[in-house]
Amino acid sequence: MFHSNHLKMIEYARGLGDTLIVGVSTDELVCSYKKPPVIPFEERISIIRALKYPDVVIPQRSLDHSALVKKLNIDVFVVGDDWTGKYDYLKELGVTVFYFPYGEGVTSTKIKEDILANYQAMKSNHEKKVNPDIVINKEEA
Repeated sequence: MFHSNHLKMIEYARGLGDTLIVGVSTDELVCSYKKPPVIPFEERISIIRALKYPDVVIPQRSLDHSALVKKLNIDVFVVGDDWTGKYDYLKELGVTVFYFPYGEGVTSTKIKEDILANYQAMKSNHEKKVNPDIVINKEEA
């Protein structure tokens, strides 16, 4: 789920090189390491393509970026700090790896949890409300 910390990371990455290539994980890739994405791949890649920062937006089909780094001549790689250490192997290929600090607060998981909690609270409150325009004859009920 795309959120403001993703946007900050993309904006930050824009300043690190001449060409910014942003990879968007396919649904199949996401499902290989966590629950299915809430927003389908085609919608997520469209959102990223609409941003002003990326020059190129590509599908990300694997967590191993060795071949892609070589093919696209990538020399800087930026990823969120929730992946710290995972992409250190790219340094052996001459790539500078930046683990962008997400900071506190905004994560896809937190957003989903908040949406669910708000929905449950709203539903609970709604079920307690009585519509004054509807009169229920208790004898018929």
